[in-house]
Amino acid sequence: MREQLQELLEKRTQQCVTQKYRGSTHFCPKIEQKKESLTKRTGEIVKALATGKVKSLDHGEDQKSAVHYHVHFKYLINHKGILFLEEEIEERRAEFYKGILVEDKEILRLEEAVNENEIRIEVEDSDERITYQYDRLKAIQYAERWWNSYNPAYKTFEVDCTNYISQCLHAGGAPMRGYPNRSGGWWMMNQNWSFSWSVANSLRSYLPGSKRGLRAIEVSSPEELQLGDVICYDFQGDGRFDHTTIVTAMDADGMPLVNAHTTNSRMRYWAYEDSTAYTPNIKYKFLTIKDD
Repeated sequence: MREQLQELLEKRTQQCVTQKYRGSTHFCPKIEQKKESLTKRTGEIVKALATGKVKSLDHGEDQKSAVHYHVHFKYLINHKGILFLEEEIEERRAEFYKGILVEDKEILRLEEAVNENEIRIEVEDSDERITYQYDRLKAIQYAERWWNSYNPAYKTFEVDCTNYISQCLHAGGAPMRGYPNRSGGWWMMNQNWSFSWSVANSLRSYLPGSKRGLRAIEVSSPEELQLGDVICYDFQGDGRFDHTTIVTAMDADGMPLVNAHTTNSRMRYWAYEDSTAYTPNIKYKFLTIKDD
């Protein structure tokens, strides 16, 4: 089984830099979408590496078995003469019949609704000012340090994207407030947390609605964002935002590259056109953090 998975990964990395496997059983639409997105931006994948690690092996009935594994992809990208390294961790499941690989697919995890209170934008209950200056460099340094691991000082979630972004914002100096009200403020404390800290749709509502402490203003395009700013994603376009990223770099066109958790990624192009979750109905919110 390992040999078959290794062969599959080798073919996927080769597809990144050649058209050889187009139309074959090893063809990966996600990789092709990444290449097409880069071509539109006058970029290309120069080299790709993939390292797999088996997490579990399940033996079923009728000579069926399944392997859960993750793959660390590294893409060396040339964008208009500037080289950078994009990285991504895919969680995958491979199914075998009589020891032969019959299916291999990415495991996609998206946020589910918590309850109606999570979308409530807080009502400001005082005129108290919470003065801080957002340190964008520290937020980015934190995002780079923990993009593919988990700070033991915080709780980890199965869908961890917004928890990770909140940690980055806090590392940049954004102050927690509102404890212990889960539907108000922005905080994580004593193994408990506000909805705005850990739920993508709630953080999307909280940031532009907050008038003290951590707050943001919505801008109309990604070009207006700065390093350390936040992008929210509504993949289905149904009004509920289910992913959050942080801007950690800019490409040669001044467009954001982002880090994220859940599908752990770094230096990924902001539009997520190569994501398995992407749909033509996708909507974005571009939020720039304001000092208070």
